[in-house]
Amino acid sequence: MFNGAVSDELPPAVRVLWLIKGLGPGGAEQLLVSAAEVAVDERFAYSVAYVRPDKTHLVAKLAASGVPASCLATGVGGPRLWPLRLRRRLRDVDLVHAHSPLLAGVVRLLTRTMPPGARPKVVTTEHNVWRSFSTPTRWLNRLTSGLDDHRFAVSDEVRRSMTPRASRQSEVLVHGINHESFERTGESRESVRSALGLQPDTVAALTVANFRTEKDYPNLLRAAATACAEDPDLRVLAVGQGPLEHEVRELHAALGLGDRFVLLGFRDDVPDLLRAVDLFVLGSAHEGLPVAVMEALAAGLPVVATDVGGVAQAVVDAENGLLVPARDPQALAAAMLRVARDPGLRAALSRGARAGSTRFDIRTALRRQQDVYAVLTGS
Repeated sequence: MFNGAVSDELPPAVRVLWLIKGLGPGGAEQLLVSAAEVAVDERFAYSVAYVRPDKTHLVAKLAASGVPASCLATGVGGPRLWPLRLRRRLRDVDLVHAHSPLLAGVVRLLTRTMPPGARPKVVTTEHNVWRSFSTPTRWLNRLTSGLDDHRFAVSDEVRRSMTPRASRQSEVLVHGINHESFERTGESRESVRSALGLQPDTVAALTVANFRTEKDYPNLLRAAATACAEDPDLRVLAVGQGPLEHEVRELHAALGLGDRFVLLGFRDDVPDLLRAVDLFVLGSAHEGLPVAVMEALAAGLPVVATDVGGVAQAVVDAENGLLVPARDPQALAAAMLRVARDPGLRAALSRGARAGSTRFDIRTALRRQQDVYAVLTGS
């Protein structure tokens, strides 16, 4: 019976599970870390689940922000039983937000095996164009995407790549970075350049891209071979790892790039590296909206990139960078040389980069996600 007293207790937090393939150093993975760093809202309790036991680079960073992460592919049965573990996990959450096309398809089907009253709401984010998916994953999404309760796409191009029905049902949400975390003081530009062996008059370009087909390292390596041959003061540095590392290193050797193109492997000091170089370059064949490009702009770097996916939503040609066609190493080399050889152009593009980088703020994207979470769960 109501006795007139007003309870001060808050309603229970909405249990949100972020689901991703792995927690290696990729763009979508880094977005989760950035979101975790600013996800201070008593309405929601976040956790992360992933299925690649070999990709754990960002687990500690999530934990430091109060978001626990667990691997579904460990324990009895190993990787084979992760769908069963995921289904059990779904019983204990109110909403699951999938950040992988394969896992999105799986989780849609798994929720349909649960009683209607016990199903968590399903939100997905498409980070890449559908044509970049493997054929089975693409068909899985074509057949199951209508089961989403809400779907985000990271760029207009990503949304256009979907089936007409899926495209109509998707909301473009431009993500971003945690500027406060990104701008924290690290090593000085001079000390990082010295450690990298860069001379004061060396113009250094940096790419941050894992060794995957969509990143098109052959395009970048061939462009770098041309550009570095024409300008002996130009050096290119690459942060990345992945399944095509052997092929990338073979081509690097075949082109005779030597120390003119340095493969740095995995690095956890990307903000320091960005501050130490003079321009950012990306030679991708497919993209969503690259986190690395947003970070480069925040660092005030001119961006030379292929005009693919959502890159043009961040890079405005001749304002904060130069855009070139995909799979055209000569055009990419020419753009790199143009920026490398013209200090005045670099300075102007750098000003444009800094001025526009504030558009990409993870807080804005997270607020919109939380609004959707609240509506779907009635909180």
